[in-house]
Amino acid sequence: MGVTLTAGADRAVVDPDRGGRLASLVAGGAERLVTTAPPDATDPVLAWGCYLMAPWAGRLAGAVLPWRGERHDLTANEAPHALHGVVFDERWTVGDAGGDSVTLSCALPPERWPLGGTVRQRVRLSPGALTLEASVEAGPRGMPAAVGWHPWFRRPAAVDMAVALDADTTLVTTGDLVPTGATRPVTAEEDLRGGPLLGDRRLDHPYAGVRPPAAVRWPDLELTMDFGTPIATVVVHTPPAGVCVEPQSAWPNAAVLAAAGVEGTGVAPLGPGGRLSARVEWRWGAPEGRQGVRST
Repeated sequence: MGVTLTAGADRAVVDPDRGGRLASLVAGGAERLVTTAPPDATDPVLAWGCYLMAPWAGRLAGAVLPWRGERHDLTANEAPHALHGVVFDERWTVGDAGGDSVTLSCALPPERWPLGGTVRQRVRLSPGALTLEASVEAGPRGMPAAVGWHPWFRRPAAVDMAVALDADTTLVTTGDLVPTGATRPVTAEEDLRGGPLLGDRRLDHPYAGVRPPAAVRWPDLELTMDFGTPIATVVVHTPPAGVCVEPQSAWPNAAVLAAAGVEGTGVAPLGPGGRLSARVEWRWGAPEGRQGVRST
């Protein structure tokens, strides 16, 4: 059973049994999230709702975690890499739950994350807005930490939608989407600074040095995504099944790159009991003079 939050005409459902994820968001009179994985999803658990990525976001190359001279082998859930942390399919414990907010916690499972620690999150709904807060607290051995959110926004039928992202740099990745540590300017296809309609763009790109806010636009609604430090990386993924705009506190593969001496990845090296916290706020309302276009 999910926890239902209501605020005015808006409604959100948080499912503690399925990764503590946002399982539904009705905003502006319509469902805005993908609520079930498409039949052809490679991993159905990862292909719907909005879930927290922790204690890392994106891919870790080779499913290997280097930390303080030691090597820890992780589960390669997108072989040969480890993808999106370890809490997206865990059962979370519900703390405080009111009509418009809920807090949850999840101990990092030692068989999947040998360094221990705890992840906490709070989801709060108000009329026209949703606040997502998360923190990672290290265990007695410390840990490299990052958090991020992975929303799957629903595409409208027969019309296009747009994404706006103020970023002029993307990370160089290998053929299987693992960042190498290098950056480069965005191409015309990747440039989302003007909020273009997506059309047939098929992006799966990590943007670095992003300036908030980001925006997702349907013909009937504009949702802005505001954030601050430590979030400066956003991954944009645009398959036919939905649109993902993923704010995160570090690059994908950040722990591996930082251990190799790459600077600026955003990964937080936490000492014993140390904490990393992040917050994202979604706000929505009627779009200002923008219209979707018919799909071809």
